[in-house]
Amino acid sequence: MNTTRDYYEILGIPKGSNVDEVKKAYRQLVMKNHPDRVSEDKKKEAEEKFKEISEAYAVLSDDKKKQLYDQYGHAGIDSKFSTEDIFRGADFSSIFGQGGGFGDIFEQFFSDGRSGRGSRGARRQVGEDIQMKIEITLEEACFGVEKDVSLMRYDNCSSCNGSGAASGSSKVTCQTCQGQGAVRSGLGFISFSQTCPNCNGEGKIIKNRCKQCSGQGRVKGKKKLKVTIPKGVDNGSVLRLKEEGHFAGDGRGDFYLYTAISPHNKFIREGDNIKFKVKVPLTKAILGSEIDVLTLHGVVRMKVPVGTQPNSVFRLKGKGITNLRTKHLGDEFVEIEIAIPTNLSKKEQKLIKELADLRKEN
Repeated sequence: MNTTRDYYEILGIPKGSNVDEVKKAYRQLVMKNHPDRVSEDKKKEAEEKFKEISEAYAVLSDDKKKQLYDQYGHAGIDSKFSTEDIFRGADFSSIFGQGGGFGDIFEQFFSDGRSGRGSRGARRQVGEDIQMKIEITLEEACFGVEKDVSLMRYDNCSSCNGSGAASGSSKVTCQTCQGQGAVRSGLGFISFSQTCPNCNGEGKIIKNRCKQCSGQGRVKGKKKLKVTIPKGVDNGSVLRLKEEGHFAGDGRGDFYLYTAISPHNKFIREGDNIKFKVKVPLTKAILGSEIDVLTLHGVVRMKVPVGTQPNSVFRLKGKGITNLRTKHLGDEFVEIEIAIPTNLSKKEQKLIKELADLRKEN
């Protein structure tokens, strides 16, 4: 929903206005644009306006977000925050002196379906995602590899089967919200909902808690996963294992595995290509020859043309790394280093001097 209009313009205040000025402007605009105050035919328009001014307030009333916006504009916000992140932690309650919860009105506008409310209004509880980094070799990145990964995560409590209730008992409907997971309150024409403080939005409460999980419905333990890392991954590549994250009452989060490629002692990777340096004797560079060159795919024979110069680069097609998306093979680029002989014998010195005389280089 992120707007493209200037946040200060939306609130009708000068750039750089302080938090008190932001709050004052927002309070006045909410009174004027709250959806419950307009006629039915203008309600949709009012809702959009309400979202717009509320997003502007959520950013400009937060010191961190405001600093990013003042410095980079919308790019500083959109690159770091989702719509949910923008509203998370915003202080809406102080605007009207409520005891907390004004911000929950936005759930009806910005729910992502993953942690929103069900058909009866109770909040769904999906487990948290897990993130982990794994270090692999360049060879493993080139050809792919299967890895065993160990992690600590919350799993379904076997004693209560995730309900959190002791054996023989079950959850009961929360009387505070009547199972809706939210309670409504208001101030004049402003009406909003907030998460039920008694059941934390679940719509049900536990009277007799499971002793094994203390009513949480989940316990933490070690889990081993076998992960297939495809060929072509690079530093920062992300593998998503769906529903392998933490467990909560309505499902699991996801598991994100970030790859890090350890440095190689011979090869340098540049995208899908490989760089490699090889030393060639002076005589072979002058006269031309064939040499053995190491690649990730094995040793190959490469021709060195007559008169090859230092730092010349030759391409070995298809000896690089497979592109993760296109599956096209990169190349290996071989840089020639000329090995200049030392500790020459008198005969060798004489022959080289004769060559220099012939070439008139002395």
